[in-house]
Amino acid sequence: MAKKDKKKGKFKQKLTDKYRLVVLNEDTFEERFSLKLSRLNVFVLGGVFSILLIVITAVIIAFTTIKEYIPGYASSKLKADAIKLTFDADSLKQKLAILENYTKALKPILTGEISSEEIDSLQVKARQITIDENELDASKEDSLFREKIDRETRFAILNTAKSNVKIVFFAPLKGTISQDFEATSKHFAIDIVAKTGTPVKAVADGTVIFSGWSAETGYVLLLKHDNDYISVYKHNGNLLKQQGDFVKSGEVIASVGSTGELSTGPHLHFELWKGGYAMNPTNFIDFK
Repeated sequence: MAKKDKKKGKFKQKLTDKYRLVVLNEDTFEERFSLKLSRLNVFVLGGVFSILLIVITAVIIAFTTIKEYIPGYASSKLKADAIKLTFDADSLKQKLAILENYTKALKPILTGEISSEEIDSLQVKARQITIDENELDASKEDSLFREKIDRETRFAILNTAKSNVKIVFFAPLKGTISQDFEATSKHFAIDIVAKTGTPVKAVADGTVIFSGWSAETGYVLLLKHDNDYISVYKHNGNLLKQQGDFVKSGEVIASVGSTGELSTGPHLHFELWKGGYAMNPTNFIDFK
């Protein structure tokens, strides 16, 4: 026991022994600075300094942007951009699904699977449908609901303004019209004769909803425009745009050719539709 107490006493004495740290002038040996220290003081000061350094470092990392440089952390801006891109991707998927369904509905008409006589019969049946005006009288609940919707959409200026804007169409190419629009002979288009390889341009801004091959009409391309207009380009030599592409007015989308069984030579078979009805292109476009 005495030896142990003696060792403890020596250890305690080593910790508490005082030492003087003196800074002298090398030339004159004049004392400039002196400090009394012990081993215990050095350990305590070193521990306190280490704790303060760790706390300050943790605070800087937690409350500043420095943490973004640490692997595993992401900036708030990056998270916001990721969320926005996720929503945009979902919206594009929905629009693409709608566009694909619309294209599938038009494809039988363009490829000739549904004859023009069947289309005319459907139009005649649609015109013959009679509506009982008594059934159109709104009930009290319907009137209240319509009034509520009218208040909510009364100031939707942007949507109404966009829908009322008229489209200016430009000629897809310059050439000689070999056959005019003739509804009686079911030629719902005009044929424009031009040299093979002549560029075919989009008549207005739009989205390509069909770009492919038909045995009768060769290479066919369809554009969907605002206000429910659709322009059709048939017998092309080759196609420069694919389904889903957005094109600007006057942009080259194809070239003149003579493809398909019904082609009689290099020309463009151009159609213009609105709301499911064929329109005479010469009423909207100057081809001279």
